[in-house]
This record gives sequence, structure tokens and C-alpha cells, in this order.
Amino acid sequence: MIQGISHFTFIVRDLEKMTKFLTSIFDAQEVYASGEQIFSISKEKFFLINGLWIAIMEGEPLAEKTYNHIAFKIAAEDYELYAARIKSLGVDVKEDRNRIEGEGSSLYFYDYDNHLFELHTGTLNQRLQNYLSVK
Repeated sequence: MIQGISHFTFIVRDLEKMTKFLTSIFDAQEVYASGEQIFSISKEKFFLINGLWIAIMEGEPLAEKTYNHIAFKIAAEDYELYAARIKSLGVDVKEDRNRIEGEGSSLYFYDYDNHLFELHTGTLNQRLQNYLSVK
């Protein structure tokens, strides 16, 4: 039986640049850095974001941007705070998609290696309820 998500791993060109990205936007706590040692396929670092294990490994980044993404939940009142953090890093911000009223707001942004992240203020239940009301 699946017990939950273990971790997410992102392949990045520059571990230090991604460290700044994760700590500046998500308040990620760095819990491990391999330094020059390689235990897996390359140098790596581990972080915790509100208890979620995020791994970054040195390597060739994604060749292109897609809509595949990981979304983190934020409170609606924190939307502008996170928008400022993201803009301060100068990363590529993607326009929010068209939404049904009441399903929440999202900030979409790419890291330096074409990984798409989302900060979302809504919940699954809110989205389903709003989709049902549109019929």
C-alpha cells in the first residue's frame, strides 16, 4: 500500500543556484549536501519544505519548458508575499491560466532548469465544487 510521497528529485545544472531558489521562495531547510562525494548518480543536496523531502542532483537540465509541475499550497493572504519572493529572483513567471471563480489563485514560475512550480491558494474540494457548479 502506498503510504504517501517519499520525495521529489530535480536534476539541475547548478546546485548552489537551486539552493538559493528553494530557500528564498519556499523557506526550504537544507539537511544534506554530498559535497564532492557521489553516492547516487551525481553530487546532490536534500531539503525539507514543510516536511516534504526535496532532492536536487547535478546534471543536465530539461531541454524545454512544459506544463508538468509540482504545486504547493499557500494561504490566499500570502499570495503577494510569495509573488515578491519569486520576482526578486528574476525567474520566468508564467501567466495564470483561465480559472473558474472560486477555485483559487496560482503563481506559476520556472526554476533555472525549466522545472515548473506552482503556488496555489485553493484546494481539491474547492475545485471540484466549482467545476460541478458550472455545468
